[in-house]
Amino acid sequence: MKITVLLFAAAREIAGAESVELDLPLEASVADARAALLLSLPGLALRTNALLWAVNNEYAADDRILHSTDVVACFPPVSGG
Repeated sequence: MKITVLLFAAAREIAGAESVELDLPLEASVADARAALLLSLPGLALRTNALLWAVNNEYAADDRILHSTDVVACFPPVSGG
């Protein structure tokens, strides 16, 4: 299945794009998407474990199963004050 991952902040800067399309097997998880993103964008290697993932506007754990209709986003931790 193909999914589009929306990228934000440093992930977007490294990719040079607002999103990236990944080709994943059916029943792929967020962990699978994370691995595919790293293969697609090796520049994220130092940040890949720190990146947060959201599916359909909710934080998602690595074991969350993805569907082709999901809205998937990847972003670094947010801080502020």
